[in-house]
Amino acid sequence: MMFKKISFILILFVCLTFNTNYAATYTRAVIESCSGCSLNRLPDVKKFIFQDLPDYNNVEFKHIAGARPELVLYDNDLEIERLELSKLTRDECNDLLVTKGFKRNVNTRDEI
Repeated sequence: MMFKKISFILILFVCLTFNTNYAATYTRAVIESCSGCSLNRLPDVKKFIFQDLPDYNNVEFKHIAGARPELVLYDNDLEIERLELSKLTRDECNDLLVTKGFKRNVNTRDEI
């Protein structure tokens, strides 16, 4: 009986150790929101969605009538995390995507 308890504690310790070191990776993200309505009251988030979002790889906008803006993070087709954006500034929205591992395309133009 004592051996089972020690084994259980050892297995639990190993599982907890690996879980704390695990960094979630996301294959894609979707911003779900209405395109007007409540978004008109959130000018920073609206600018983020319509001006900054197209510059990110594997991130798309999904229009849902009446929905508050949320960032939905996926690993393949499995939803991993859902985050509310309505209290964030435009810079915080951009920082959030970068911290979640999404890269922003930097468009370099040759000036003539």
